[in-house]
Amino acid sequence: MTDDVRNVHEALSAVAEHWQPHRLTSINDYDVKVVKLKGEFVWHSHPETDELFLVVSGRLVIQLRDRDVVLNPNDVFVVPRGVEHCPKAEGEVQAILFEPQGTVNTGDAGGDRTAPLRELS
Repeated sequence: MTDDVRNVHEALSAVAEHWQPHRLTSINDYDVKVVKLKGEFVWHSHPETDELFLVVSGRLVIQLRDRDVVLNPNDVFVVPRGVEHCPKAEGEVQAILFEPQGTVNTGDAGGDRTAPLRELS
C-alpha cells in the first residue's frame, strides 16, 4: 500500500458486491476495509480480536445474542472479541471495518459466505 490519499466514497463506489470487503489502507498490523452490506450475514465470532464497525450510509443492525445494536450513519460500534454477532442490513449499508490483518469476515463460522480480502483497483 502506498501513502496515497484515499477517498472513502470513491472506494465504496468501486465495490460492486455485498459482503465483499476491500482494503482501503493498512495501519500497523490492522486493515481498514470498506464494504457494502445488504441482507443478513451469518452468526459468527472473532475469538482473537475485537471488530470495529463505522457506518458511512444506511442503517445496520448488529444482532447480538442478548440484544440488537442499531447503527446509523457516522455511528461506531465495537464487537468485543469472542462475542457472537450477525450483521443485518435491510437496505444497502456502506461501512468501514477496522480489523487485524488476516481477520476472516466469517470469523469462526466459515462457510460459503467467507470472502477473501480484496484490493481496491
